[in-house]
Amino acid sequence: MSKDYFAHKADTYEQNRDRVDNVSNIANTILEKAHIEPSMHLMDFGSGTGLLLERIAPHVKKITAVDISPSMNRQLSEKRASLNCELEIKEIDLEKQSIDERFDGIISSMTMHHVRDIEAMFRRFRELLKPGGFIAISDLDKEDGTFHSEDTGVFHFGFERDEIARAAEQAGFSGVEVVSASAIEKEDRSFPVFLLTASTTSDDNSHR
Repeated sequence: MSKDYFAHKADTYEQNRDRVDNVSNIANTILEKAHIEPSMHLMDFGSGTGLLLERIAPHVKKITAVDISPSMNRQLSEKRASLNCELEIKEIDLEKQSIDERFDGIISSMTMHHVRDIEAMFRRFRELLKPGGFIAISDLDKEDGTFHSEDTGVFHFGFERDEIARAAEQAGFSGVEVVSASAIEKEDRSFPVFLLTASTTSDDNSHR
């Protein structure tokens, strides 16, 4: 995905009230379900304009934002001074590249349906976590393809909850839990959104 599919959306991305409300719901569910501490360094996968991370920022020390869209990253960069934690922005494609760093947790909102191989991405997440680290990954429940008005860069029309939970377990995560986090109202329909949480074991040395 070398093309910046979000270039035409970046400037107005946060003007969608439903989108903003959805991310607020997701952030609240993450704060409820994940064990987050002030000393933590998190990664936000598919960080976009920072809607999710700015809500988590007051609760952690640092967030590394990972997104392949230059236009989204520019929007996020303009928020740097107003964030309540240290911010690092990495413009990379995590499907093809990794990061030589380890994180206490990985958060993500509405990005996994843009990932071609979700099992491989869960394995990448596990490699990037410190022992005892967690993931908190939110996305759409399985839908019929009507959610996106354009399907460019979309590889999954949401996910069955048991299937995405199984993918996390097969990647070596434990304590996998999938809960309802939000719902997006769009064209007189409601599209449910889940949050998957899981962790590595405290003695997990698989990435060393």
